[in-house]
Amino acid sequence: MALEQRSFQMNTVHEIQTPQQPKKDFPKQTNQRSGKLFSKGEKLLFVLLTAIAVVFATMILHKQTQINDMNKEVQDVNKEIVEITKQNTELSIQVSEKSTYEVIWNKAKELGLNLNEKNVKVVPGR
Repeated sequence: MALEQRSFQMNTVHEIQTPQQPKKDFPKQTNQRSGKLFSKGEKLLFVLLTAIAVVFATMILHKQTQINDMNKEVQDVNKEIVEITKQNTELSIQVSEKSTYEVIWNKAKELGLNLNEKNVKVVPGR
């Protein structure tokens, strides 16, 4: 019982608490910028690039339209040439048909021309 009578003294060791500093959140090493996604210079470059692209696209469309118009004109002129060539061919056929000896002689008779063999002179050919 002697052991029971001993008074137990609780010896506790208190840890010395050091003041904790608030943890600093260091920015992550990724390419994130604080607050803004693009800077003013980048925005300006994007706007200029977009404007240049729109201008070039407009110029290309305008030139393509001019080319299409010119091609249409060329096709129209080619059609006219083909039509005129057909007309010329038909007219040359008519000339060759109407310039035969029989047609000319019949037309001359209609106009009152008589063939007098005494008045015919033979001209030597070249």
